[in-house]
Amino acid sequence: MDTAVASTGTEEQKWGGGTKPLGVSYGKLMMWFFILSDALTFSGFLAAYGFSRFKFMEEWPLADEVFNHFPFLHGTDAPMFYVALMTFILIGSSVTMVLAVDAGHQMDRKKVAFYMLLTVIGGMVFVGSQAWEWKNFIAGEYGAVKTKGGNILQFLDVETGKRVALEDFTQIGPRDVVPYGNNKGIWFESSGDYNATYTIEEVKNGFAANSNVTIRTQKIEVNPETGASEKVVLSRADALLKLNKEAVGVVEGANLTENEYGAPLFADFFFFITGFHGFHVFSGVMFNLLVFFNVLLGTYERRGSYEMVEKVGLYWHFVDLVWVFVFTFFYLV
Repeated sequence: MDTAVASTGTEEQKWGGGTKPLGVSYGKLMMWFFILSDALTFSGFLAAYGFSRFKFMEEWPLADEVFNHFPFLHGTDAPMFYVALMTFILIGSSVTMVLAVDAGHQMDRKKVAFYMLLTVIGGMVFVGSQAWEWKNFIAGEYGAVKTKGGNILQFLDVETGKRVALEDFTQIGPRDVVPYGNNKGIWFESSGDYNATYTIEEVKNGFAANSNVTIRTQKIEVNPETGASEKVVLSRADALLKLNKEAVGVVEGANLTENEYGAPLFADFFFFITGFHGFHVFSGVMFNLLVFFNVLLGTYERRGSYEMVEKVGLYWHFVDLVWVFVFTFFYLV
């Protein structure tokens, strides 16, 4: 005896045997699930940054002083200009992605390919810009010294109040050991900071010999007259005393343990969060590039749907939105 099977009328649907949740395909729903989980991950990272930022509010670096470089304009003080340009490029790539999705709805393969190419170019420019920003952050610009308590002391011109680089007032003096090649020898520890350009004693001697240089601590206070956040500047006498009494090493640039701009924790969060986001953007560029080549080959034209463009578009809009929050937390707050 044959068993009768009731027909549900959904056998031909992609979800086979049931209705489509929210009226979307399986692929789109899974992309939304991924975006939700990734959003929670980024939220945790940014929340941790926010707690640390306000816990060490008086010692946190000022973004305008850290991110003030611009390509081909060495020495020009352009606070936040390049970061703003990077943000504009990434948001612009979201616009081209929207146009690619719209062209896909119209089954216009040429337009989809064109706008996907523009999106890929925008993503590549952003990733390259982020790498350039990392390079400048790691290399540093002025140099500083660290104290026994791990705080950073920066140097200023007494008259102008502008930052002064270590090389402007410090000279390399006699040392215990002379290096004889990049890969053939290193300074002995008795010579001081053998990983830095200058030793702490050379910095102290140079500072004492230049009365037009003073020290700025990493502590931030609000100027009662202007209402702006400013770092505390010491008098020449207090600067000499603090340098000779507390300074223990030279810091050039930033890494996971030291940061010439201020609290090392800032560098840790910067490398981790912007690096994690940069990895997402790079992954998105690779996905978009793959979809772009499939568009050229007519893969989606034969399928009769450009849904894959919509899927990668969802991911791309997500990484753009995350950058808005990263930009706000790191550069504006």
